[in-house]
Amino acid sequence: MTAPTPLPVGPATDATPAQFPGAVTLTGHHGKVERLDAAKHGPGLWAAMRGHDAIWTYLPPGPFPAQAEFDAYIAASEHNKERIFYAAVDAAGHAVGVLSLMEIRPAMRVIEVGNIVYSPALQRTPLATEVQYLIARYAFETLGYRRYEWKCNSLNAASRRAAARFGFTFEGLFRQHMIVKGHSRDTAWFSMLDSEWPARRAAFERWLAPENFDRDGRQKTKLGE
Repeated sequence: MTAPTPLPVGPATDATPAQFPGAVTLTGHHGKVERLDAAKHGPGLWAAMRGHDAIWTYLPPGPFPAQAEFDAYIAASEHNKERIFYAAVDAAGHAVGVLSLMEIRPAMRVIEVGNIVYSPALQRTPLATEVQYLIARYAFETLGYRRYEWKCNSLNAASRRAAARFGFTFEGLFRQHMIVKGHSRDTAWFSMLDSEWPARRAAFERWLAPENFDRDGRQKTKLGE
């Protein structure tokens, strides 16, 4: 009797679980990423974000008309056990943005970067890109994840451009994936794999190198190039 043909399976993979993200400070040329601390970062974040309601358009929370509501959100974010929040801090020590590592599945070695809120003071600066480099390097090289995800509202053109610029691969749309602030949301999915990270890291580091900027701080070569 002929033995049955084995069914196809994926390549053998190291099944050692990744580490859960935690309290860490990631330092770069232009600033750093720190574990979110409401008492330390909250006042600076409020100063940088107050009145800029558009930055909350595609996120479930916000905008926040009063500081008390904003402070409550930052405090809840600090103590969130499922999503680990970090603050983006500029060279002067001012907190100018937040982001989180979320959808954390250590056994599958899958993690997502999300809840990204950049104040106008952070947008379109070298630190805005460096923050993404630092948190991705932490996820891949320190924590040991093999799949790094980016998801956003399909209508959020800026977020989709950022994902492509940072080297994520577009995987498709999850239609009617969520209801956010009373509106239906289709979600665009992007990913980066551990096998792709060395090339992405090299591109980030070439772009972030001081010699890539002129005396006025303008980039000479775009990251996408």
